[in-house]
Amino acid sequence: MPETRPYGSWPSPITSDLIVAETIGLTDVLLDGGDVYWLERRPREGGRTVLVRRSATGEVTDINPAPFNVRTRVHEYGGGAALVAAGTAYYSHFADQRLYRQAPGEEPVPLTPNPPVRAGLRYGDGLIDPFRKRWIGVREDHRDTGDEPVNTLLAIDLEQGGPGEILVSGADFYSSPRLSPDGLRLAWLTWNHPDMPWVSTELWLAEWNPDGSLQTPVRVAGGGGESIFQPEWSPEGRLHFISDRTGWWNLYRHEDGAAQPLCPLEAEFGEPQWGLGMSTYAFAGPDRIVCAYHSHGLGRLAVLNPGTGTLTPLDLPYTEFGYVRAAGSQVAFLGASPLRPRAVVLLDLESGEPQELQVSHTLAERPEIRRCFSEPESVEFPTAGGKTAFGMFYPPHHPDYQAPEGEQPPLVVMCHGGPTAATGSALSLGIQYWTSRGIAVFDVDYGGSTGYGREYRDRLQGQWGIVDVDDCVHGARYLAGQGRVDGDRMVITGGSAGGYTTLACLAFRDVFRGGASHFGVSDLEALARDTHKFESRYLDWLIGPYPQEKALYEQRSPVHHADLVQVPVTFFQGSEDEVVPPNQTEMMVEALRRRGIPVGYLLFQGEQHGFRKAENIKRALDAELYFYATHVFGIGLTF
Repeated sequence: MPETRPYGSWPSPITSDLIVAETIGLTDVLLDGGDVYWLERRPREGGRTVLVRRSATGEVTDINPAPFNVRTRVHEYGGGAALVAAGTAYYSHFADQRLYRQAPGEEPVPLTPNPPVRAGLRYGDGLIDPFRKRWIGVREDHRDTGDEPVNTLLAIDLEQGGPGEILVSGADFYSSPRLSPDGLRLAWLTWNHPDMPWVSTELWLAEWNPDGSLQTPVRVAGGGGESIFQPEWSPEGRLHFISDRTGWWNLYRHEDGAAQPLCPLEAEFGEPQWGLGMSTYAFAGPDRIVCAYHSHGLGRLAVLNPGTGTLTPLDLPYTEFGYVRAAGSQVAFLGASPLRPRAVVLLDLESGEPQELQVSHTLAERPEIRRCFSEPESVEFPTAGGKTAFGMFYPPHHPDYQAPEGEQPPLVVMCHGGPTAATGSALSLGIQYWTSRGIAVFDVDYGGSTGYGREYRDRLQGQWGIVDVDDCVHGARYLAGQGRVDGDRMVITGGSAGGYTTLACLAFRDVFRGGASHFGVSDLEALARDTHKFESRYLDWLIGPYPQEKALYEQRSPVHHADLVQVPVTFFQGSEDEVVPPNQTEMMVEALRRRGIPVGYLLFQGEQHGFRKAENIKRALDAELYFYATHVFGIGLTF
């Protein structure tokens, strides 16, 4: 018989200590021959990222020795920090941003110089050109501190090293260089301010000159509001890519100067390029493409025959897929589901059997933990303008406890960052931390989120601070109206852009009784002036050009309307955040303190945009729960 205790006060085995002690981050799956590689971010090592190899015989070893930290700061968000070719690893080291080569059994050797400006040359998204013995990839040059960083595609001689020889320049951004199988052509993506890569990108192609330079490039797709994602060459040398020209990111083949659709579908085969090195499809032979796609917020992995257009979904226990790679019948990827943690998976297409090589944690295997997991429900709810929006609702769940009759649970509304991103469907211990204590969670995919087509993504154009706020408010009210949550005990939380939505909801709407901003934006003008290059013109699309629309920026900035915030707010911030600098948070904190509003503020030294150190992740999680319990929920806690 379950014990009766108020919602929010249930003792839970899912503690912050357990989460940080047992959890690692997994990204960037790679294949090299019969070996599988991936990156592990380890909170207990201060957030250090390690390149790990699993050999064809099953032996698992770390590649980069401590203190080497595989992470690039290109675009600040990084991605594509490592590659492996013929057993030799090439990677960026976070501390100095230099590119290193590490042959099997040897120590790392720098390929690039140490510039006078700290981390002044940053590298990522590379490939190895075996025909010319060069590393080819993206470089971001920060040596001229008085001007905007310069992005280029360049080549670095694998024997001589050096800063590199520029291959292509002139555009604001580059990504995804891809060398044809015969080594004769190079394809890549580019885009320019004020576009973001999910708004408009271009696919370019060029042949090589005998001296290793590129001939005059030709644009083969994209531009004019069309977003191109992940060019790839088939084994026989045909160029493929993903385009959203129909309103959905679908697969195409470049043939006879035109784009040929392979499998038209109202589903998303692409993703927003917040990071480099992303991959949602791979060739498993000339007539077989393994591809991941999203529909209504959930993912599938399928095999596409490019000749017939036949798409055959695979029966797998995952709803989220990333970093899809293939070699013959072997496919590697990151997989997860609402009840399964993110894992590096190796799939044999012939047998159909997936093998998990590494998991982000093993807590789901413990019966005392797994029995407390809340299963989410996909919710479509009415919102402003007669439209609908989406979210994942996680009801409170703990088999040993029940609430008093007639009581409804408190609600934490979560708004993801980006804002052009999505909630994801991987098992989140951060969410289960709340639900196992008797607190409901609603993870909102507000208008502007990916996974629902271009029209849904474009809802946020010029409407940031309006559409996202409306959707979070309407989603919370919808659940309260159904009697599933307590409408008087609803709070909202988010990080980065989600932190802005949180603060905007608290300033401009009277629905939530408190909130938490994790490195969130409070002053849109300061963001427009101070943020890094990658997002420096993003606000043109989200709000309008600055300073022309200065009045609109002031109108939607929570810091200018702190007098409207009447509820408790807590803030979490990294001291070295280059995306949303600490002054963004501190302006809001001081404005609320002057008015006597209950405020919490934790500044984590050495952290950037997002927290990587175990002690900081733990402290932020417990502090947010304690803040709500004390100032909003009115409950006692058992940690």
